[in-house]
Amino acid sequence: MANNPVLNDARILVIDDEPDLRTLYELTLLREGYRVETAGSVLEAREQLKQHRFDAIITDMRLPDGSGTDILSQLRAEQRAERCVVITAYGSAENAVESLKAGAFDYLSKPVDLKQFRAVVANALQGPIPLVNAQTRIAATKTNQGGTATETALTKMVGASSVMLQVKDRIVKVARSMAPVLIRGESGTGKELVAGAIHASSHRAQGPWVPVNCSAIPETLLEAEFFGARKGAYTGASQDRAGFFQAAHGGTLFLDEIGDLPLAMQSKLLRAIQERSVRPLGASQEELVDVRIVSATHKDLAAEVLAGRFRQDLYYRLNVIDIYIPPLRERAEDLPALCDALLARIAAEAGLAAPKLSTSALEQICALSLPGNVRELENVLHRAMALSEGPVLELDTHALNTKPAPLQELPGSPGFVETLAAPLASGPVEPSPPESIPSDLQVYLDRIEREILVRTLRETRFNRTLAAQRLGISLRQIRYRMARLQIDAPQAAEENSDG
Repeated sequence: MANNPVLNDARILVIDDEPDLRTLYELTLLREGYRVETAGSVLEAREQLKQHRFDAIITDMRLPDGSGTDILSQLRAEQRAERCVVITAYGSAENAVESLKAGAFDYLSKPVDLKQFRAVVANALQGPIPLVNAQTRIAATKTNQGGTATETALTKMVGASSVMLQVKDRIVKVARSMAPVLIRGESGTGKELVAGAIHASSHRAQGPWVPVNCSAIPETLLEAEFFGARKGAYTGASQDRAGFFQAAHGGTLFLDEIGDLPLAMQSKLLRAIQERSVRPLGASQEELVDVRIVSATHKDLAAEVLAGRFRQDLYYRLNVIDIYIPPLRERAEDLPALCDALLARIAAEAGLAAPKLSTSALEQICALSLPGNVRELENVLHRAMALSEGPVLELDTHALNTKPAPLQELPGSPGFVETLAAPLASGPVEPSPPESIPSDLQVYLDRIEREILVRTLRETRFNRTLAAQRLGISLRQIRYRMARLQIDAPQAAEENSDG
């Protein structure tokens, strides 16, 4: 019987033209306690759909008089609420992607693993997501404090411009299925916030949320970090450890800056997504994982594919549904509300009352290009709060008129350390260029990066948040780098006092 007694009365329609497979699926579902109807063709399925309402539909992609896509088209045209799982032929990635784009909740590949089959059906029978738009949800939040997880996640995305409302509506729509989502947008536009809203709006909201910054993990550790490792798999592996996929089992895995993954890891990630299983380092067998993939990038992945830096087949699998986050310059009408929200958060973190921007300050902000988007706007407001006195804020005009040296490389990229090192040339810990080519490039680069981090931590009195802001990286990135380079605050203080 099914583990969840609430689902025992669920009615499921199974559509497959092969009697043996149809019987196998039917018996498996009956043992779980579901009520099952069957059909061997599109015509028979349509007759069943006329007579009954179902909680879920399972259909083969290839049918004698049509395809599973025909069933999906009918469900969409009639605005029916049934979630549909499509079964595709082995190795038919194109059909799987086609079905997801057509509105399937999820897919399974032949030969079907019955354990996975039961898990996917159980997921499809989770409570349905109401078909309402983002404006309706936001309005509900204002009249019902607390609201649902979906409403709370959407209200965190400040902005009522037409482009932002389109983004929020798309979040609500894509949250209904298991289809992979690719979030595109410039740095600082809030891609992780959008990914979190997708998770909170989905049937997986009660499951784990695992965000991963792909650019912050050394290439040598990628496989162990993603797939886990068994005790003794490598030097220092003193016990079994789970990877990101295992940690996200039953929930959502968010892969930020997916475009920074090296090609070798891209192929391994593709297989994990297609097979829904991973093999930890040192393990002899694969483990099934139930994970929804949401990824994000500031790069043009289509151009990366053409340049040979990103696998076309992985791009095809990740980009089933895409969401584009517009930069601030395309939604200037959101700036007043965004400033208020950021100031309230900054003040709350400092234990202060939230100040207000003066009219002139707001006009100055609206005139800024803000290439760093929300992240840059937050830095501007941080400076204003630090330097202003009283309840009304004025901007730091000196900072606004001083353009920082442009970063040619992003944090985590090979040229990042060298780019950062240039403005620090006058510092006492700046290493001299090597007189000859280093015998170990990674050791040399690690030494440069370590010295820059130690110096920045000392100058910020070991405030990691401030140090990360000065270096243009996230708090998670600086923590990861400090752990990798074995830097802690007392050690950093001692080394710099000696210098």
